[in-house]
Amino acid sequence: MPRSALTGTRIRERRSLEGLKQADLARDVGISPSYLNLIEHNRRRIGGKLLVDLARALGVEPSALTEGAQAPLMEGLQDAASNAAPGPRRGGAKGTTDPETARAEEFAGRFPGWAALVVAQRDRITALERRVEALNDRLAHDPFLSDSLHEVLSTVTAIRSTAGILNNAGDIDRDWQARFHRNLYEDSQRLADGSQALVSYLDTVGKSEDTLSAPLDEVEAWLAQRDFTIPELECGLMPDLIGDEGLRSPAAQSLARKWVLRARAEAEKMPVSLVEDVIAAHGPDPAALAQETGVDLAAAMRRLAALPPKEGRPPMGLVICDGSGALTFRKPLDGFAPPRFGAACALWPLYQALLRPMVPIRRVVEQQGQPARRYLAYAICQPRVPKSFDAPEVVEVTMLFLPLDRLDGLGHVPRDAEVLGVGTSCRVCARMNCVARREPSMVLEDVEEG
Repeated sequence: MPRSALTGTRIRERRSLEGLKQADLARDVGISPSYLNLIEHNRRRIGGKLLVDLARALGVEPSALTEGAQAPLMEGLQDAASNAAPGPRRGGAKGTTDPETARAEEFAGRFPGWAALVVAQRDRITALERRVEALNDRLAHDPFLSDSLHEVLSTVTAIRSTAGILNNAGDIDRDWQARFHRNLYEDSQRLADGSQALVSYLDTVGKSEDTLSAPLDEVEAWLAQRDFTIPELECGLMPDLIGDEGLRSPAAQSLARKWVLRARAEAEKMPVSLVEDVIAAHGPDPAALAQETGVDLAAAMRRLAALPPKEGRPPMGLVICDGSGALTFRKPLDGFAPPRFGAACALWPLYQALLRPMVPIRRVVEQQGQPARRYLAYAICQPRVPKSFDAPEVVEVTMLFLPLDRLDGLGHVPRDAEVLGVGTSCRVCARMNCVARREPSMVLEDVEEG
């Protein structure tokens, strides 16, 4: 049923919420109760002055009666319905249990509070799923955790071996016995220290999803707190890095300073007013910005990703890796979160560009999810400027990605065959029959053959 056809239902529900009788509302707007009854049961169309009078009597805007629930609420309900697992619900109810998506507008109009609760719970579930995915990724690939477990297991093995010698060797020379006792004591002390460090580390992982283990993590968390923008640079100023609580270690402050200096140079070459004009004329196209300002494509991508959020402008994520493929910078988007630990998906245009230096790549990718989301990705691999002669060649790969559904006026809408299906990392990817899979997925029930 069209949304406008439910105007009568909204009038009836609003009248009930206000505690008005049908006859009283009809008298207030100058119509008969029988005619109002037909309107409330969607048997008579309504508009013009009568709609305005009814809205004024009910204390709402006319659009609230004609349009009903807001678009974000409807999108949230549709998303929640698409993510609902099929099958019987709790309580053992029989029969079909699929959400009645065709009546989502009616549900949101009649029970806006319940609809908002459903959307809020959907958002909470999505956030928890993302947290579980991040923690699984961390526990599977965290180098500190791997080293700590190896240290504990090695120490336990040494203690067991020493204890076995003391227990089964019979009479042992006093000097050797003292040496074994000393080794046993030292190993047990090492085991206690290693276990305590491991427990403390696991406690911090459980308490916060933003637990930091490296200076690069500190810099990324510092930028995330600023929404990946540095407003001071737009005014020609430098942020205070030494006194910032988010940058605790000198190594993190050094990395942040390098990032800020490069961002300041790019802000001077590409003022925000000029960038806004390019976006208004060409959209968030790094090639257009590079041609307009004379910078390289990677600099244009970084500048676009550093813009402050603005209504009507699509969000822009950014990923940077070095020549080994290790991610050195991550600005995630909703539905496209690069892994913090371990290798990323080998099918990303980021790595396709690594194979072809100086060749710009533009692809539409589809991230596995509920529902699957598509992104327009730009990538380029460029050599970093050497500081001396005979220095080894070092490259850096930059990838900018934007939600395809937030891009208006895209000239070429790709066919499904032209969309590249990708994931986040193999361990948490549910894409079947992937040619680039290097290890089994934890979220697939059946192990793929290949």
